[in-house]
Amino acid sequence: MDKTCEMNYKVVDSPLGEIEISACEQGVHEIRLHGGKTPDAGAVEAPPLPELLGCPGEMTAPLKQCVAWLDAYFHEPAALKDLPLPAIHHPVFQRDSFTRQVLWKLLKVVRLGETVSYRQLAALAGRPRAARAVGGAMRTNPLPILIPCHRVVCSSGAMGNYSAGRATKEWLLAHEGRLAEKPSCPGGSRGGGIPHPQPAGGTEDLWE
Repeated sequence: MDKTCEMNYKVVDSPLGEIEISACEQGVHEIRLHGGKTPDAGAVEAPPLPELLGCPGEMTAPLKQCVAWLDAYFHEPAALKDLPLPAIHHPVFQRDSFTRQVLWKLLKVVRLGETVSYRQLAALAGRPRAARAVGGAMRTNPLPILIPCHRVVCSSGAMGNYSAGRATKEWLLAHEGRLAEKPSCPGGSRGGGIPHPQPAGGTEDLWE
């Protein structure tokens, strides 16, 4: 982490449990899903997103933007198009790398209600044979939900892994599937529904 950055933190509650946001004056560094709640895939509406620590007057602009963005994501996704994307300042975005390229491509191309496979995302990033490297980039994503690594699934229809657990990934995809007006996929091969669970022991398609 950039030692010159003075970090500020904010913890908010969510349907998925506590979410911790860290940011400097220049942008958001990390979003951490601490869990603490069992996601209910059958819930029709997300519960309120109350602030737990601090108050708006004490937050930096990136923190305020990120809290507002998450609140809209859970409760009023149609408003996301009118909200500024929080500035990002994690070190991975400050240097040129395949991870940075993949994360930016995911953020810009795969919209709410869409899914993309590891292989498709590798191709979108210009390296169609780098599906495993895409999987590595997803594991190191410092900004889950904001950079939607939960939308990356297996070509077979399997869910694939997720740092916050498959139940959380399933909830997020179901949440977005209900909210998106026209679920679709870049390339047209998938909709915004929940991928079918992968059979136990099947790992050969994990990054496909």
